[in-house]
Amino acid sequence: MENKLLSAKAIVPQYDRSKLVSRIVHLGFGAFHRAHQAVYADILASDHGSDWGYCEVNLIGGEQQIADLKQQDNLYSVAEMSADAWHCRVVGVVKNAIHAQVDGLEAVFTAMTQPEVAIVSLTVTEKGYCHTPATGTILLDHPFIAHDIANPQQPKSAPGVIVEALARRKAAGLPAFSVMSCDNMPENGHVTRNVITAYAQAINPELAEWIKANVTFPSTMVDRIVPAVTAETLEQVAQATGVADPAAVACEPFRQWVIEDNFVAGRPEWEKAGAELVKDVLPYEEMKLRMLNGSHSFLAYLGYLAGYQHISECMQDENYRRTAHGLMLQEQAPTLKVQGVDLAKYADSLIARYTNPALRHRTWQIAMDGSQKLPQRWLDSIRWHLANGSEFNLLALGVAGWMRYVGGVDEQGAAIEVSDPLLPAIQQAVAASKEGETRVKALLGLKTIFGEDLPANAKFVNQVIESYLALRENGAKATVAKF
Repeated sequence: MENKLLSAKAIVPQYDRSKLVSRIVHLGFGAFHRAHQAVYADILASDHGSDWGYCEVNLIGGEQQIADLKQQDNLYSVAEMSADAWHCRVVGVVKNAIHAQVDGLEAVFTAMTQPEVAIVSLTVTEKGYCHTPATGTILLDHPFIAHDIANPQQPKSAPGVIVEALARRKAAGLPAFSVMSCDNMPENGHVTRNVITAYAQAINPELAEWIKANVTFPSTMVDRIVPAVTAETLEQVAQATGVADPAAVACEPFRQWVIEDNFVAGRPEWEKAGAELVKDVLPYEEMKLRMLNGSHSFLAYLGYLAGYQHISECMQDENYRRTAHGLMLQEQAPTLKVQGVDLAKYADSLIARYTNPALRHRTWQIAMDGSQKLPQRWLDSIRWHLANGSEFNLLALGVAGWMRYVGGVDEQGAAIEVSDPLLPAIQQAVAASKEGETRVKALLGLKTIFGEDLPANAKFVNQVIESYLALRENGAKATVAKF
């Protein structure tokens, strides 16, 4: 397979892959990681002689991804899609790949306790941290965390696996590694630190102290639009490269990575591949979460309700295009702390990226896991507006759009397949409430999403009710057009 992929019509690894060292163990070998962090490492190996390689780990699900990767000598392709052409790259920095449920947890711990491991990184989505998004604290009664506290040596959760690996390193007299979250959460390093130290405290307070003293949790901001891989995507990549590659991913040409420079055991020279190493990531993270991810979620719910399957379709509707732009600049930009960034230019660039017709980014995909996304994408901005006495009409419309969406029935009366870790609680609130104002109040009762403060704020509640009723009476298209 190696020879086949290396004869592909693509940029292929010219470096000696046998000289790579698995210095990074990555949890969550999903499409985003393949198209983002691994590409930076591949550029460093190709252009700068870096020997930083990856050991890829999936803990739950994704068995086929790991099997496909192994089948191909740990090679896979990344296609950058623009309207005029596809540019492909074969990534060669993966040294080995493990699935916890196929290869066994011991194989994962063996990889994580190699002396050369300097970083454990994660893309496990927001729900993989087993925390309350409204507060950032660990859910000790989360089924995985409760299991891991009872069985710390046989963990199921990402925090449990990391803590057990650190416990084994400590026992063996090995140095600690840095833990780097690459998931979309504000202060993702702080969230990761809180969750891991709280879990360690619950099983072994002495270990928790050692982790606090020896492990760093750098925050990061990651940006690249990577739609979920479809059979159609794989077919197009095969046509572009001349090779069938089931592990391939396709993405937009744009990529950005801002990293807090805080590592205990060294790091790759990511800046040579275009990453920004900074002291404080939070202002960039907030900018991206609120302007990009916040407008993406807005388009996902209101676009799906209007029958738009892809973000690029929403962009063909002038009302959606203008409303998304207005949300970014009028309601999200004022809440930001970032300095020295032209936010109007940033908003224009986001609209241009969303318009890319080659990127078939499904509204349904972005709509997943809303309970984990709303707090940092919209609700923190709404709190800012409430504190500053300013308007947040579009943010309230977004919340109402989410409520219509999780109601589980679209505007044509067809069922919506809602995917969310809090689905049982959401469905219970929907089932126990009448359509309309009562429904809004029932969903606002989900404290893990909305906290205590927002449901008690009359201005917020009334605005969401007003938007919800408008959506119900007039439909998403007409309601967005009014704005």
